[in-house]
Amino acid sequence: MSLRQTLRGTGVALVTPFRSDYSIDYESLRKVIDHVITGGVEYVVSLGTTGETPTLSKEEKIAIANFTYEKVAGRVPVVVGIGGNNTAELIEELKSFPLDKAVGVLSASPYYSKPSQEGLFQHYKALAAVSPKPLLLYNVPGRTGRNLNASTTVKLAKEVKNIAGIKEASGDMAQCMEILRDKPEDFLVVSGDDALTLPQIACGMEGVISVAANSFPRMFTDMVRSCLKGDFKGAKAANDKLIRGYELLFSENNPAGVKAAMSEMKLIGNYLRLPVVPVSEGLQEKIKKYVAGL
Repeated sequence: MSLRQTLRGTGVALVTPFRSDYSIDYESLRKVIDHVITGGVEYVVSLGTTGETPTLSKEEKIAIANFTYEKVAGRVPVVVGIGGNNTAELIEELKSFPLDKAVGVLSASPYYSKPSQEGLFQHYKALAAVSPKPLLLYNVPGRTGRNLNASTTVKLAKEVKNIAGIKEASGDMAQCMEILRDKPEDFLVVSGDDALTLPQIACGMEGVISVAANSFPRMFTDMVRSCLKGDFKGAKAANDKLIRGYELLFSENNPAGVKAAMSEMKLIGNYLRLPVVPVSEGLQEKIKKYVAGL
């Protein structure tokens, strides 16, 4: 089965729960994994940026990945996030990281450095050459400061054998449609924007890697499945209830918003590592009311 078939539907970028002393709360992580799988997600992404990976040590990342494999226990596929702006360091990480039980690697574009399109092409080409698993590009210019444009994405898809897909979070619908028009047949394109998932699937995307599915997996995955079946009327009915949720979760910071919601659901404690802090009291109250209403 191709990665395009394996990862069709809803993936969830798992949060990393912390205790009050900011150590990793593995018991809560187990609860989150069970919550999202029971809620219907097709796969999980361990160590995505929603997991606060910039604040995790290498040892913590390895421990989280191994714990996730163990607790998922083959129920759904696992994708592992390995990205950053030091290409040489990432090459070494890809060579040594425990990836045997992963189906793919999600790699966020380099941040801060703002490389040219040729720099982005060479960065991903170098990673793909050493990655033991298929590589998924992750374009999120709102966080990285540089857009991976459609022509570079399609060039990578066509010319680099081990690049299997992209999580597209540019928010640029025209760019997304250009990628979908020009990509190879077996190249996976999924949304990286919860709020745009419905229209992006309508344009031809095959799912989403979601933040909101940490907190509202059942409603969100049902909405995505309706889209993929072409039932956009049914999908809209579900999505209409989720629109306010998207707004609240991303109002101040991700993952502060989704952690606030999950704390109201008694899944995790509301703890984040600096420089990220919990949402304001006013937003927390709005999230509390929204979660209670669902």
